[in-house]
Amino acid sequence: MTPETRARQQIDLKLEQAGWIIQDMKQLNLGAAVGVAVREYPTDTGPADYVLFVNRNAVGVIEAKKDSAGENITTIESQTERYANANLKWRKDNTPLRFLFEATGQIVRFTDNADPAPRSREIFHFFKPETLAAWLAQTETLRCRLAVHMPVLPEKNLRNCQINAVTGLEKSLAHNKPRALIHMATGAGKTFTAITSVYRLLKFGGAKRILFLVDTRNLGKQAHQEFMAYTPPDDGRKFTELYNVQRLASPNIDPHAQVCISTIQRMYSILSGEPIDESAEDVSLNEVQQTARQEKLVRYNPAVPVETFDFIIIDECHRSIYNLWKQVLDYFDAFLIGLTATPDKRTFGFFNENIVAEYTYEQSVADGVNVGYDVFEIETEITQKGAELKAKEWVDHRDRQTRKKRWGETEEDIAYTGKELDKSVVNVSQIRQVIQAMKTAVETQIFPARKETPKTLIFAKTDSHADDIIHIVREVYGQGNAFCKKVTYRTEEDADSILSSFRNDYHPRIAVTVDMIATGTDVKPLEVLLFMRDVRSKGYYEQMKGRGVRSLDGDSNSADGAKTRFVLIDAVGVEKSLKTESRPLEKKPGVALKDLLQGVAMGSRDDDTVLSLANRLVRLAKQLDDKAQGRIEKASGGISIQKLGKSLIAALDPDAIVQTALANACAKGITRTEDTLLPDEINTARAERVAAACAPFDQPELRDEIENARREREQLIDHINLDQVTFSGFSGQAETQAKAVIQTFADYIKQHKDEIAALDFFYQQHYQRRALTFDMIEELYEHLAKPPLLLTTERLWSAYARVQTSAVKGVDKKRQLTDLVSLVRFTLGLDGELKPFADEVDKRFQAWIFRHNARRGTAFTPEQTDWLRLMKDHIASSCSINREDFDYAELADKGGLQKAWGLFGKELDTLMNEMNQELVA
Repeated sequence: MTPETRARQQIDLKLEQAGWIIQDMKQLNLGAAVGVAVREYPTDTGPADYVLFVNRNAVGVIEAKKDSAGENITTIESQTERYANANLKWRKDNTPLRFLFEATGQIVRFTDNADPAPRSREIFHFFKPETLAAWLAQTETLRCRLAVHMPVLPEKNLRNCQINAVTGLEKSLAHNKPRALIHMATGAGKTFTAITSVYRLLKFGGAKRILFLVDTRNLGKQAHQEFMAYTPPDDGRKFTELYNVQRLASPNIDPHAQVCISTIQRMYSILSGEPIDESAEDVSLNEVQQTARQEKLVRYNPAVPVETFDFIIIDECHRSIYNLWKQVLDYFDAFLIGLTATPDKRTFGFFNENIVAEYTYEQSVADGVNVGYDVFEIETEITQKGAELKAKEWVDHRDRQTRKKRWGETEEDIAYTGKELDKSVVNVSQIRQVIQAMKTAVETQIFPARKETPKTLIFAKTDSHADDIIHIVREVYGQGNAFCKKVTYRTEEDADSILSSFRNDYHPRIAVTVDMIATGTDVKPLEVLLFMRDVRSKGYYEQMKGRGVRSLDGDSNSADGAKTRFVLIDAVGVEKSLKTESRPLEKKPGVALKDLLQGVAMGSRDDDTVLSLANRLVRLAKQLDDKAQGRIEKASGGISIQKLGKSLIAALDPDAIVQTALANACAKGITRTEDTLLPDEINTARAERVAAACAPFDQPELRDEIENARREREQLIDHINLDQVTFSGFSGQAETQAKAVIQTFADYIKQHKDEIAALDFFYQQHYQRRALTFDMIEELYEHLAKPPLLLTTERLWSAYARVQTSAVKGVDKKRQLTDLVSLVRFTLGLDGELKPFADEVDKRFQAWIFRHNARRGTAFTPEQTDWLRLMKDHIASSCSINREDFDYAELADKGGLQKAWGLFGKELDTLMNEMNQELVA
């Protein structure tokens, strides 16, 4: 069989799968089906490989080539174009054919000549004939509508970052860019922004169906709730009253659904033909890698053709588009739109560096969308240095999984490091000291005015570690079960109801999690994050921190006022540990070590099995003591367990395989280069290298020794070595940053004193008494708050609180714009204490009214005093008062200027001028 014939067979198969009837000219019957593909159809420039007929009309052409032509497939476009513009024999209409395909047995490229600037693109499979019929019935293509018919975005109720994201995306789509990335800080409203775009793409872009792709069921539920709550700006009805939204819980896509919400795991299951257990949708792809059960190739599914979705929005795309999961995105012929708060290099690369909107965490804090955070460190002696259990000490031995305890003696001296805590050894005192230090710090330093425990999230290492923390938290705080709960997929209680209570109810005040609310899940009231586990992934760590950044108004049941910051309490050095963007090596985490060893011994030598075993052995080497490692080394004939693992990894090194293949060829007297090596020669070299690395595992004694070493899974409960806190305080890094913020502010004031009216006021006030206006303060704030300074009142106040704690008051109060007055005065040395502007105005008002009453023949009446207090409150929020201000609600509601004039007469203007000078200057 020739390569051309083999390619034609594959093309025929793909056409038939998509619902086309394939005919030769001799069997021509255009009424046989909606779609007929006729081979070798005669034209005036020669026979076309395939001409496509839909409802008896010629609509497209396929130019077929052998597989090896794939590398030059774009050069064939001119041939396809020639056939599309040729005169087809027996066809009266000579209009050029619209749909152009180039295909080998492996790839298919497609061009729609009705697009504004027709551009070919690779598609996974041929379209169904019904799809082409539907496109022909439309007056314009999707890409034409995106380029021409998207109206101006109504900006009401949208933040600037959301406006930029929607308009940036639509501009990208208008230019037919297949992939776009929206980088928006956590809490900035990514999902709301996405739904705004979805609405416009459905209504104005004429999209047929849009897929909203998430990587956990929890995020899918959250997205569905936001779709149900969304009301578009030009229609009073809810989104779900206008469009059908389906959250996929089965393999069946509702043909009437215009929006489908699905986990990427479920969509992969649909396309691979493998059933999925619902629990697979519960764990973030940050935490799980592919298993043996999942290793199936995506294949064409006629029930879900490649044209099912026009757009795919990938939520939290930084973690769901790599490895096996990417196949889902490659399958559909759709625009890909990524949403993420924490992109890395691979994310930028995947989306072709097409970042249509970028809104950083720092910008979101400056805008008040999110809150900043401080780092508070807790160090204990055992966390830093570990401890030692002496031989013959009686301690509990606890099974890691069942938590069953046995009381017994230690056989030998056991020294453990801080990194081994909660793995081989649990030191209850260490956990208790950290929790007690957190409680003390929150109550005396972090939120000293708070009457209740702020909503707190603790990140634990394992479920067993989480249980230990929960028991100690309840004990230290003297609270019951409702106070502290575990939120994890593996909890016996309903995780969603606990999460909902944590988000909305008074209890629980403290939640402990291993995985469930590490990423994506929205819990606005969070004010304290305690890390009792380290995190090595940079992106994952940023996502975990993101649980605390969301701002919240004063109606929260967690605080007395609006949320102004959150505090990251670092009990394990997570802020200082080295972070990486790499993915985990292990490919088959669901396969037991025993089965991996047995599989290799029986000849399973695929990359995933070999790499998974290698990773498991390298990891085990770090956990085993010298005794266990010695036993394994003896059984292997002198090879350490770490070397056994590393040799498996080295066996699969592509460069080394090529060198082995070259050496083999040379030994046979064959001249080869890297470019001329045959696939069989490379495969043989790989098999040789892997066989050599796997040879030791043929010995059952070695396999048994490794498995027995792994089973040493008891934890020692060290109640003998008592821990103590060695440091508890705000991080030095945070203090350094705070000093830098203060210095930047001071330098800016000094450098711009002659340019900005508010600064000129403070510098000149000894020589010229004049009113400080709200406009002057607003002008100064706008200069300070925009990049690159980002010096908001909240950020400046927090910085001073960090560096000069005793001189700063009102840390827990919501910042007002007029607090900038206090900040400037304190920085210039005009005030010795930094306190909210309103507090200073109150203090000055009391002194002023006392002096005034002393000078007057009669004191102000109670009604006059009440009005003066109203005027004072207005000055506190606006820096000054004049006649026009009596139209504002708080003054107008009491009778406005007319009432004030009736009370004070001509003296009103004099009083206002005095108050403006005395209370502000």
